[in-house]
Amino acid sequence: MKGKLVLTANEASRLDSIDQRLLDALAQNARISLKELAQVANLSSPSAAERLRRLEERGIVTAFTIDIDPAALGYPLQAIVRVRPLPGQLHVVERIIQETPEFIECDKVTGDDCFIARLVVRSMGELDGILDKVAERAETNTSMIKASPVKRRLPPLSSR
Repeated sequence: MKGKLVLTANEASRLDSIDQRLLDALAQNARISLKELAQVANLSSPSAAERLRRLEERGIVTAFTIDIDPAALGYPLQAIVRVRPLPGQLHVVERIIQETPEFIECDKVTGDDCFIARLVVRSMGELDGILDKVAERAETNTSMIKASPVKRRLPPLSSR
């Protein structure tokens, strides 16, 4: 693996206080300017850029992204769908989930279910239509999301 830095899990997870400040600032605003990022960490802009580059090389920072409210785009309903494929249908069900854009997240899990997915829809009728496609090949259990008291967030960055 020429040119790629390979670290053990322990080495990759070690963050000093400067790395932690950089990650906290980026988690709050992925569009923060390099100048502002440097100020947050008490660094020069070139030093902050180098730190950020190293965090990317280590695989700690994998993307700079945005957070969009699905309701503002016309998807007022969200559901968590637990999916248990019928025998021999695992890969087919996985493909159906991947090809259905209303599934905005999906995890393959252990336990009774094989997948736990997050789905956004415009109406209950739309939900039924999407679930009908999956139900031909799997058992589903759906829970409508009322609120999200904890949004996706960073794990603890220090060993406090």
